[in-house]
Amino acid sequence: MGAIQLRNVKKKFGSDVVIENLNLDIADGSFTVLVGPSGCGKSTTLRMITGLDEPTSGDIFIDDHKINDLTPGKRDIAMVFQNYALYPTMTVRENIEFGLENKKVPKEERKKRVSEICEIVGLTEYLDRKPSTLSGGQRQRVALARAMVKQPKVFLMDEPLSNLDAKLRGQMRVELISLHKKLGTTFVYVTHDQVEAMSMADDIVLMKDGYIVQQSNPRELYNNPNCIYAAQFIGTPQMNVVDNILPQGMKLGFRPEKMYLQEIPEEHILIRADIVTKEMLGAETIYSLDSRYGRLTAKSEHEAEDEKMLSLSVPFSAMYLFDQEGKRIPMEENHRQMIREKFTEQGV
Repeated sequence: MGAIQLRNVKKKFGSDVVIENLNLDIADGSFTVLVGPSGCGKSTTLRMITGLDEPTSGDIFIDDHKINDLTPGKRDIAMVFQNYALYPTMTVRENIEFGLENKKVPKEERKKRVSEICEIVGLTEYLDRKPSTLSGGQRQRVALARAMVKQPKVFLMDEPLSNLDAKLRGQMRVELISLHKKLGTTFVYVTHDQVEAMSMADDIVLMKDGYIVQQSNPRELYNNPNCIYAAQFIGTPQMNVVDNILPQGMKLGFRPEKMYLQEIPEEHILIRADIVTKEMLGAETIYSLDSRYGRLTAKSEHEAEDEKMLSLSVPFSAMYLFDQEGKRIPMEENHRQMIREKFTEQGV
């Protein structure tokens, strides 16, 4: 079992408050990703779970057992770092076995565990090689195997793929998802990359300035963001937000892929815009646009016939409404009528 709870956790470095009253629940067996920009507190949160940093106040639990006073080695966790932290003078086998030797695990048991883990992560043929002879992806597998062989309750990973190239990152994401399914153990993963978060997690914790903005599964976070920050952090390109047309400081949001280059059967508004740039991305094209509502972005599988201007349909079903503080508010019929009138007044 590996359920984690943080209760009223605060972390200060001197007078600088990095985490303020954090309450977080991580389900046993979940693949939970902490995501957000640099400085949002995600790595500090992970380090407090590991025991590398102590909370200034508040409590941390694993399976309902308070672990504040336990050293990292007694928390039944395993950490995978960004820089792999392998011993260069040791072979792959020795790197993986090292933690088991320190725990006085018998030799035959060590051999059995190393063999099983290396089969899972595809390292069997590299056991007698030194880390310097391995690729970045292979070294990352060694770091994972070293963590897995301990058979911990929880795996903690701090941006473990950031040193890999784009193609290898994609491959390793698939391998980590597969690995999680095989092990069924709790994974807690830190990244600033929303693609990693959306593709790997079954639970995403979006953070900003030391607090949780929204916690939900990827589909829910994408389809039902609770504020502009969440709406624009998740999704590439980010959501369009029009903030210069509605009263009371309200803002209207819609995603680039919901701006259609053709008329659609459902109720919609029309926006005409000049094409600034056009990016061909294989099956899709991304348009950067100038409109009377500001700079907008559209993403479509269709290519525009007119190279200078687009007439775009945005359905009401794809619109998001936010108040002046950026919080999501329900789209009521009076809001829909107001949007119809405002866009009609402005012209398309």
